[in-house]
Amino acid sequence: MNFAELGIDADIVEALESRGITSPFPIQEEAIPVALTGQDVIGQAKTGTGKTLGFGLPLLQSLGKDPEKGAKALVVVPTRELAIQVADDLKLAASNRSTMVAAIYGGKAYEEQVAEINAGAQVIVGTPGRLIDLSKQKLLDLGNIRFMVLDEADEMLDLGFLPDVERLFAYTPDGRQTMLFSATMPGTIVTMARKYQNRPVHIRTNDPDEGQTKADIKQFVYRAHALDKDEVVGRILQAEGRGKTVIFTKTKRQASKVSEELVDRGFNATALHGDMTQEARERSMIAFRTGKKDILVATEVAARGIDVDDVTHVINYTIPEDEKAYLHRVGRTGRAGRLGIAVTFVDWEDLTRWGHINTALEFGQPDPTETYSSSAHLFEDLNIPAGTKGRIAKSKRPEGWKPGDDEKPRGNRAGSGGQGGNRGGGDRNRNGGDRKPQGDKPAQGSAPKAAPKAETHGGGEHQRPATPRTRNRTRGGNKPA
Repeated sequence: MNFAELGIDADIVEALESRGITSPFPIQEEAIPVALTGQDVIGQAKTGTGKTLGFGLPLLQSLGKDPEKGAKALVVVPTRELAIQVADDLKLAASNRSTMVAAIYGGKAYEEQVAEINAGAQVIVGTPGRLIDLSKQKLLDLGNIRFMVLDEADEMLDLGFLPDVERLFAYTPDGRQTMLFSATMPGTIVTMARKYQNRPVHIRTNDPDEGQTKADIKQFVYRAHALDKDEVVGRILQAEGRGKTVIFTKTKRQASKVSEELVDRGFNATALHGDMTQEARERSMIAFRTGKKDILVATEVAARGIDVDDVTHVINYTIPEDEKAYLHRVGRTGRAGRLGIAVTFVDWEDLTRWGHINTALEFGQPDPTETYSSSAHLFEDLNIPAGTKGRIAKSKRPEGWKPGDDEKPRGNRAGSGGQGGNRGGGDRNRNGGDRKPQGDKPAQGSAPKAAPKAETHGGGEHQRPATPRTRNRTRGGNKPA
């Protein structure tokens, strides 16, 4: 079957074919004909199975080839990265029409986004916070919305966005067509569907016997050791057939550290986490999507909603919080009908948590295999060539490899002074005093200051003045005795 047989107009079909998209996935086959009739839809399918075009194509077609200017369709997504991705997919599908699509999300200046709205964008794709903010300021009018889509509804629930979503529903007219798409269907989401949809058709393409994870993802769980983990990762990244890879970490600091370590080992890695500016995050995602960087090291929240079809490997550098987080992480691979590989490292202190995930997802592997970088089963499981080490020789490093430049330091925010970026503008030491600038040199032609005498103290050599300085301290306004 092709998209034309589903009732999609020729100009949209041609736009999709220009990017090699010719055959619909099951959720698209089921959802598109129903949505084209104007019926409300609940679409349930696993992450990475094509839900975006499942709601996007009926939405664009219903607007017509030359729609009147002004917001007519609203797509609400949980993350900035997903807003950009969904907007790009809809722009592609509408490239032969006059329809304008605007991505509205936080972390960027208002002016450019407001300009797209004022230019008459008919399709608004955005995150709840920025959408509400612009609506409250009367910069975005949702009073003429005819189509509203809630994408990744379960992630909205996980991230605490449902109150904001309900507010957005209140901003839109009652007669709209409403579509809700989600990988899982918790009770809270079902309640929302009953409240805001009119007799929706529930379309589910998950095979009940398949299990909660997609069958086209091979999964390996190892009990790895902290000091050996980077070496294990370095060897996995040289497995045969390894393409784009997402590595998940628990903290923002860890994401930066792992990314820097991999770059030092000769890999094309970039980071994605919440301490990066929005511009830096977008640069990282563009570099990853285009293949300039083939490894993305990300925190879970930053990576929610990443939709890149050709990710071959997902590595959980640290174990996810629960089974839902696990499903979201490994769902970054095995997308669009491709095969994927997911590797999860379980630290000693996380064995209990893994036990809960194992039970919930019915893996049947309560005891992860103890694994070292030299373990034979590591090479066999992941098809790593014999003799591979975790560092790429300089002569064999990828073309264009260079130390990462996609992540900016945390400094220079909101007028903060200096590269350290502390809010007070000064550089404070941990005792509360002002730290002197480092590396100051005497003015040219002046005599250098005499170095203080060295004293041996406590087994180490410290530089101290010959005569210690005494201080009189005052506390609570009392004068020194």
